[in-house]
Amino acid sequence: MKIVIVESELYLAQSIATKLTEHNFETEIYSSIKDALHSDGDTYLLSTSISGQSCMPIVKKFRDKIIILMVNYINNDTVGEPMRHGAHDYIVKPFMIEDLIRKIKHHQTVCMLERSNTFFEAYTRDLLDQVEHGQAPGDITLPIILQTNYQRAVDKLALDISRTLEQPLVYLTLDDPNWSEKVRQLPTKAIGYITHLEKLNKEERESLYAELKGKIFLLTSTAVLEEEAPFEVLSVTTKNKLYDQNEILTIDEYVQHVVKSFQYKLPDTELSKKLGISRKSLWEKRKKYDLFKKK
Repeated sequence: MKIVIVESELYLAQSIATKLTEHNFETEIYSSIKDALHSDGDTYLLSTSISGQSCMPIVKKFRDKIIILMVNYINNDTVGEPMRHGAHDYIVKPFMIEDLIRKIKHHQTVCMLERSNTFFEAYTRDLLDQVEHGQAPGDITLPIILQTNYQRAVDKLALDISRTLEQPLVYLTLDDPNWSEKVRQLPTKAIGYITHLEKLNKEERESLYAELKGKIFLLTSTAVLEEEAPFEVLSVTTKNKLYDQNEILTIDEYVQHVVKSFQYKLPDTELSKKLGISRKSLWEKRKKYDLFKKK
């Protein structure tokens, strides 16, 4: 992580840089806003008291980086306006280096988590893009037990419910030998997403139901429950047999799936070869099931 220090008081800037270097941070010092605009750092320690220079160009250009303001006093010009335009935090001079390092590490951690969350959100959306659950998330009342023939269908439904209610999910699997303790620790202001109810025997299920009283949750099972549950049960099934764990695809269904999945990745010559059919037969199946490529 490179920390860019923008400070006209050279002694102060060097003192901060020396102490940060001792804590394994890479540093770079600029005494003017104009010069710092050409820098490339991960975190910016930005003085708001550089004579005759506004800090706003730095704030606006590097708003996607971590910006911590170093201020002599707090008012709209030194703190309010910069933070409205993208600065993350401020610290009042004089300050202890330990306080500054805590702020830097805190915001670096938050930034890393935000980037990780963005990645996994995009990855999960792509992973579940072709999965259909056939439910309206806003019509589902929690708590609820979801019986399904395809786990990914309820995975997608759980994420859709989380977005609709604007509440986070807390995931746990009943494959975990410590599931009972983790169920007790579920926070009250989040939705518990609990999978693999089918892994528990009848006695364990009864124990789980008792632990779940008063909590908000989605509980999933890929098997039909043998006994009546004390919570609402909803069946979530997919029409596509490819996703059905209890069905075997016919040859035609398999061919349709392969053509849909790979027709933009493989030429017809290779596609027909992998399916063990002729190109003419492939063309006939395209015509029969309307599987022609979209231009």
